[in-house]
Amino acid sequence: MYGINPPPSLKDGDVIAIVATARKVTPEEMFPAIEFLKENGFRVLCGKNLYEVENQFAGSDKQRAEDLQWAINQPEIKAILIARGGYGTMRVLDLVDFSPLKKNPKWICGFSDVTALHLHVQSHLNLTTLHCVMPINFGKNREAFESLVNALRGNVQRYVWEGSEFDRSGSTDGILVGGNLSLLYALTGTASDITTDEKILFIEDLDEYLYHLDRMMMSLRMAGKLKNLKGLVIGGLSDMKDNVVPYGKTATEIILDAVKDYSFPVCFNFPAGHIDRNLALYLGRKVEFSADKHFGKLVFK
Repeated sequence: MYGINPPPSLKDGDVIAIVATARKVTPEEMFPAIEFLKENGFRVLCGKNLYEVENQFAGSDKQRAEDLQWAINQPEIKAILIARGGYGTMRVLDLVDFSPLKKNPKWICGFSDVTALHLHVQSHLNLTTLHCVMPINFGKNREAFESLVNALRGNVQRYVWEGSEFDRSGSTDGILVGGNLSLLYALTGTASDITTDEKILFIEDLDEYLYHLDRMMMSLRMAGKLKNLKGLVIGGLSDMKDNVVPYGKTATEIILDAVKDYSFPVCFNFPAGHIDRNLALYLGRKVEFSADKHFGKLVFK
């Protein structure tokens, strides 16, 4: 089953809105993805402020919030695809009224900085969202965009991926939540924070120092967000960095150390996050999860 307030799957002719809640974008960067979506049977509308610029942002906080509010309010829009990540989405959360999604649920789509939206709507509305590739990434991996279309149409049922020697075996089921680790960390204790008890947590991240990765994992542990998990799925941990004086642990070892006192299954290498093959994941939806040193498997219910 989906969450309490599931968005309907899309069909030919449905409208997808593209808005920018974080870093600035150009028409040239958006054009290939817009054409791809049209070729796959969707209509595309762009927020009026999509190409605005204020320093590194796609316009002011007010302008970015205005576009997101427009996409939420328009009944004909069935999915909201965020143009790109970077930073800035959490700055608009308090400027937007998300309550129309209660009566007219629609897909919130994206990853990285868009995790702020995933967490916010799940904590307030229990709404299933889509962790997926964004228009800025078009051209890096066609399978990633095909998985976005398939997920919007309700056609993603299961994923099986190659395991690793570090995986911790087991099988479980629960609601899949999570996203970018830095945003999970940043929003802990805020009104947009999520409950992880009895959930399966997905995490990924990019370009972090190893000591900071450890700090984020320790923060989640100290906040009680790890001890009652039913499972942990780790996606891309891309371009991790070390100091001149080595931290002494790999990213994998840091995560395993943070969960060493718990017995839930853990699986690395899920193909999602800041990697080219960034496959779509339903967040806020029940899954069956199994892991061993040969493969990981997610089956959406």
